[in-house]
Amino acid sequence: MLSEKENYKIKKSIIIYFSRADENYSVGYINKGNTEVIAEYIRDFTGADIFKVECAKPYSADYNTCIEEAKQRQANHYAPIVSQVPDLTEYEVIYLGSPVYWGDMPEELVTALKNIDFTGKTIRPFVTHEGSGLANIPNQIKNVCKGSNVVDGLAIRGSSVNLSKNKVEDWI
Repeated sequence: MLSEKENYKIKKSIIIYFSRADENYSVGYINKGNTEVIAEYIRDFTGADIFKVECAKPYSADYNTCIEEAKQRQANHYAPIVSQVPDLTEYEVIYLGSPVYWGDMPEELVTALKNIDFTGKTIRPFVTHEGSGLANIPNQIKNVCKGSNVVDGLAIRGSSVNLSKNKVEDWI
C-alpha cells in the first residue's frame, strides 16, 4: 500500500500560483518570482499541469511602489487578472502557490479562486516568505476554496528558493 505522500504523485494534479519578479524583499531584482521557482520544482517532480495567475495591471518593478499597490488591492479586494483558472473538473490535487502578503495571499489569487467549486479537491498550499511561514494562508484557502480539503503546506524563504529543490521533493 502506498503512503498518502506517494499517492499525490499518481493523482491528476495542477499547480496554480501567483508570483512576481522584479525587485523583491531581501533578494533584490530577480527575473523569475520566488513562488514561480517553487511551482516549477513541483511540476518537475509531479508532472502536474501548471497555471500562473497574472495581474491585469502588473505591479511596479520597484519594491516600495509595489508594496503600496498591493496594499491598495488587498484593502479594496480588487485585483483583476488576465485569464481565469482552467476547468478543474479532472484534477484531484491542486498545488496552490503564493507569496505571503501581510499574512495572506495576494488579492489576485483570491480573485482567481473565489467563484470555483472545490468540492472533493485536495489543496496543498506552498508559499514563499521572509519570516512568516504559511501565515494565515491555509485558513484563507479554506474560506475562499469552498469544499476543498486543505492539507500539509510548504513554506520556503524567498531568499533560499534556489537552494530548496530537495526540500520541495521531500514535501511532495
